[in-house]
Amino acid sequence: MSLTVAGIAPDERDALALADGRVRHSWNTLDPVLNRAINAMRALDYPGERRVAVFAPNAAETVIAYVAALEAGVSSAPASYHLNEEELAYILGVLGAAALFVGPETAAAGLAAARRTGIDTVIGWRCPPQDGLTAWEGWLAAASEAAPPVDQPPRPHLHFTSGTTGRPKATETPPGYFPPAPDMASFVAILRTRATPSPGLVVGPLYHTGPLTMVRSLAGGSALVVMEHFDPEHALALIERERIAGSVMVPTHFQRLLALPAEVRARYDVSSMKRLAHTGAACPREVKRAMIDWFGPVLAEAYGGTEAGTTHAIGSEEWLRKPGSVGRAVAPLETVVIGEDGAPLGPGEIGQLYVRDPSGRGIVYHGDPEKTAAAHIAPGVFTLGEMGYVDDEGYVFITDRVSDMIVSGGVNIYPAEAEQVLLRHPQVADVAVIGVPDAEMGEAAKALVIPADPVAPPTADDLRRFCREHLAGFKCPRSYDIVDDIGRNVMGKINKRDLRRPYWPSDRTIGG
Repeated sequence: MSLTVAGIAPDERDALALADGRVRHSWNTLDPVLNRAINAMRALDYPGERRVAVFAPNAAETVIAYVAALEAGVSSAPASYHLNEEELAYILGVLGAAALFVGPETAAAGLAAARRTGIDTVIGWRCPPQDGLTAWEGWLAAASEAAPPVDQPPRPHLHFTSGTTGRPKATETPPGYFPPAPDMASFVAILRTRATPSPGLVVGPLYHTGPLTMVRSLAGGSALVVMEHFDPEHALALIERERIAGSVMVPTHFQRLLALPAEVRARYDVSSMKRLAHTGAACPREVKRAMIDWFGPVLAEAYGGTEAGTTHAIGSEEWLRKPGSVGRAVAPLETVVIGEDGAPLGPGEIGQLYVRDPSGRGIVYHGDPEKTAAAHIAPGVFTLGEMGYVDDEGYVFITDRVSDMIVSGGVNIYPAEAEQVLLRHPQVADVAVIGVPDAEMGEAAKALVIPADPVAPPTADDLRRFCREHLAGFKCPRSYDIVDDIGRNVMGKINKRDLRRPYWPSDRTIGG
């Protein structure tokens, strides 16, 4: 029996364990599938570190692949299923993975990227037969159903987050999300104490840290219902039908739910929800207040990052007392606000927000000591690149962003990636990509383009098509403006905050 199922009481093992729109597993029916997947994962030929990559949309099989890797002591690297072949190949080249897991939607790009990077094993579920692809169903059938060992150490995921250079940087899931443990038995015991209320509803893509936390909750005994794509009314129907008790969302999910007609929202019973966590982006105050009015005081906000985990948190009742705050530092972390002169600031004074990690770890970029060092001002004292202040009770308020990063619908977009692509367009002399307000997504990327020939500038459609040929769609600007100047100084620098300011209704130039 897998560790995941061993923790479920025998009389509860016929209850829901995992479901998507096509399949439904009880704990009893999930157990042999997990055992086979774990044993097959253990038997892969690992060229170096025990690592695999998962490049697939949300599905029950995607969850099983992640949980099997976890229990097999294998690090799984989530890759956004929006990536194109070139982007995926870069990630696979860094990973040195033993295998790539794909779904029918991603098989073609996955196979092509695997060939480019020398990965021989590509395993796909529900895929038609094709050269180089191992059928998931056959891969499982060939493996043993015997209970796998439990003494292997757990290995954190390896996430890829882009940056100002335009190249994705790798970072392991931090200890706050992935608690250290000597073996899988100990790790699962910890997961059982912090699992999402059961059953949980997965609405975000499983390459994000929030939904992946819910996957680990499955190993801790929390049943999961997985949505392949978010549809607001269908989400409400699932909450009512499955008596959903927990979920992780981003503010865009909230806005889409609230955009439903009042009579549609009133049609569904959401009283089963015990904890509705939200993360990924700043939530507009009116949106959060409306969600609390609707669902009750069950919203729990987590502020942090893939590299750091949750650094600050706030519950509904606290937030109603401190509207707009992202909460207080999560112990043992501490908040530090630093002014332009490098000196600490007091309550109410706006500066760059830093977090002190007493363990000294801070944040770590895999294989990139320079980027790791740049995020710190002292050992263990790091920044996520935002401005703000702390009030006299320790609650943090975000006011602006130091970095150029755009947060759109909870997804981080790094302008450098689109800028580097657009500068290759023959009709573009210079370009700056900035974040502008978007009612649904919080922020949207806009490209300010200086044409090579002002008399014959490129059209927005030309630029959009060119960008999509080289980048995943979510990284491409939503809009394009032809401009005369982007304010580049004699040193070649651009003040993105100055460029953003005319587009925003207040001094705050980020979403939320």
